Parts: sequence; C-alpha cells; structure tokens
Amino acid sequence: MGFTPPFAVIALVLILARTIAELWLNQLNQRHIRANQNEVPPAFREMIDEATYRRSIEYTLARSHFGDVTNVFDAMVLIAVLFSGVLPWWFARFSASFGTSIWAMAGFLFVTGIALSVLALPFAWYAQFKLEEQFGFNTTTIKTWGLDRVKGLLLAILLGYPLLALVLKIIEWTGANWWVWAAAMVVAFQLLLMLVAPAIIMPLFNRFTPLPEGGLRERLFALAQRTDFPTRSIEVMDGSKRSRHSNAFFTGFGRFRKIVLFDTLIGQLTDPELESVLVHEIGHYKKRHVWKLLGVSIAGVFVAFAAIAWLARQQWFYHAFGFEHHAGFAAANVVPAMLLFGLLAGTISFWLSPLVHIWSRRFEYEADAFARATMGEAQSLIHALRKLSEKNLSNLTPHPLYSGFYYSHPTLLERERALGTAP
Repeated sequence: MGFTPPFAVIALVLILARTIAELWLNQLNQRHIRANQNEVPPAFREMIDEATYRRSIEYTLARSHFGDVTNVFDAMVLIAVLFSGVLPWWFARFSASFGTSIWAMAGFLFVTGIALSVLALPFAWYAQFKLEEQFGFNTTTIKTWGLDRVKGLLLAILLGYPLLALVLKIIEWTGANWWVWAAAMVVAFQLLLMLVAPAIIMPLFNRFTPLPEGGLRERLFALAQRTDFPTRSIEVMDGSKRSRHSNAFFTGFGRFRKIVLFDTLIGQLTDPELESVLVHEIGHYKKRHVWKLLGVSIAGVFVAFAAIAWLARQQWFYHAFGFEHHAGFAAANVVPAMLLFGLLAGTISFWLSPLVHIWSRRFEYEADAFARATMGEAQSLIHALRKLSEKNLSNLTPHPLYSGFYYSHPTLLERERALGTAP
C-alpha cells in the first residue's frame, strides 16, 4: 500500500468538507422555503400574489436541486483531477511534446483550463435552455449561446494566453521576487481592461444604444448632475437578447464611464423607480465602494501570487499531487503550483464568503441610504426592489445561514427594514 502525503489528505478533507457544507446549506434553505410555502408571508402580501409567490418557490427549489447536482459533479471532477495522477501525467506528456519554453508552459495552463471548462458546458446549457426556459426567463437562442462561448474563447486566446506567457517570462526575468512584478503586471492589465472593456469588449456581446430623448433621459441626466456623477452617456443594453432578468450598472473610468440600463429594466419600472435604482448605483460611486472593492481585489492578486511563489518552493505541496519538484525560477518549475493553486483556491475562499458578504451588504445598505437621502423618500426604491424581486422570482424567505454564505446583497425585507419602511 502506497504512502499518501499528509497534505493530499488535508486537501481531500477540505474539498469534501466544502461539498458537504454546500449540500447541507442547500437542504437547510430548501426546508426553510417549504416551511413558508403554504401562504404568502404577511410582509409580502402587498407586493406579490399567491400564484407568483408559489412560482418563486418552485424556481428557487429547482435552482437549489440543480445546484446540488453541479456541486457534487464539480467536487468529483476536482478530486479526480487532483488525485488520479492525470495532471502530472498530462504535464509530462505536454512538456515532452512541446518543450518547456515560456509559450509552451503558458499553452499548458491555457489548454488545461479550457479542457476543464468544457466539462461545465452541459450544465450551463441545461441551466439556460431547461431551467431558465421552464420559468420563462430564457430568451437566447442556441446560436447566440454558442457564439458567446466562441467569442469568449477567442478573447481568451488573444488576451489571456499572452498574459500567461508574460507572467511566466517575468518569473525568469526577476527571480525570487517575481511574484511582486507579476502581480503588478496583472493588476495593470486588469485596470487597462476595465478602462477599455466598455468601448471594445462589451459591444462584442451586446448592443448599446443611447437612451432615447424624452422625460426619462432628462430625468436621469439631471440626477447625474445633481449628484455630481460624471458620465458621458446613459445607454440601453439589449439584455432581453438573452434573458428576461433585469439589471442596471455603470462601467468604465474617466471619459469611458457610462451608465447602462437593461432594456428589460426599463420595461419593468416607472421613471421614479428607475431613478431610484440609478441613484443607488451612483451611491456606490459616491461612497467610494468601487475604489474600496478595487483595492481589495488588487490586494487579493498580490496575496495570490505570494502564495503561489511560496507553494512553488515546497516539495510537500508538489509531491501531494504527484508532481516532481525542481528548485529554481524556470517557468516549468512554477507552473504546477499555479495550476494547483487555481484548482484549490475556491475550496478556501468558500469559507471566507460570509465575511466578504458582510462587507458587501454594508455597502448595499449605504447605497440604499444614499438613494433615500437623494430622492427625499424611500418609496420609489422600495417599489423598484419589490418589482424586481417579483419579476425575477427572487427567494423572499432564504434561511439566514444560507443567505450569509451566498447572498452578497441583503434580502428584500432586510433592505426595507433598514430604509425604515418594513415592520
């Protein structure tokens, strides 16, 4: 009987613990929902009829059951990939065929990532064309769905592959402190992408048109001026091309900043309600939430690269998953650590999600308060939130623990209470 490295056991336990926790949280939430399914809770009787409420429960339970299947499948794939020996075998075969140059090692990471993502395609297809279709949300076609993935792959080839190669080249250029320079370069790339994506990348997937002249456009531009929110344009995105779900956001920086409204959102809300949703988004900007989140994201990049650099020096880490460890700063010596870290990162971050969501919810409350102060009343925002919850068949009664792990936004009732309009 072969010796199993201790860290391999630890990693397996962590993966199984996460999977069991996800299944348990789903079951907890399902039982909580069913306990409230016989009648509309008193707090929601003014906003939703019984038929729609039952439909929202059916939708939530269907998504939860589907989540159970995907969680188990993902765990099985991850365990098989990490502990079957396929990764070191594939790495050795790839290196033997294409060498260990910078471009070859970047190719190994890229091809491996694409191969693993292909396994998720059947689930993505089912979610779109079965689950979403069943509840009337899907509006996309097979052609559009397929083109989206082809475009995503082409962008990954044009942008992601060269970025991987540059990161690996930095390792050989800079030696022991490579992770600092690599993280800085990745952050610079992300900032550049955020700057140009609204003008170059997003239009590849959706059509953006200026909000037509009229009362709504004048109202929203007046709001932007009143709140000192610099924006070049207010545009409408054809979200209905893919789904009946709705949203609003602003994107870009500097002269590229623009406000975007889904066409589905415009069709669902009145002008005052749209204004309240927009001022909520502006609240995130005015309260510097965007910059705070960006700062945390940047710090996360540096922490991730520091962790990879440390793990790349640990023999026990490589041996736990069947890789040979070689000292030095050649790309081929670091690539296994990068791949393994990417596969295991979600197992660790899952346990941190409640802390992240506490912070995120605080931002949502602050943006709601900004909207209330700017509008001079809370009813427009409340009505908008209620309509969006109804139209999107949102889960109105999630279990608090489930909500803590999975909800970055407060529940509808929590937001109403914070705004001072709910019992």
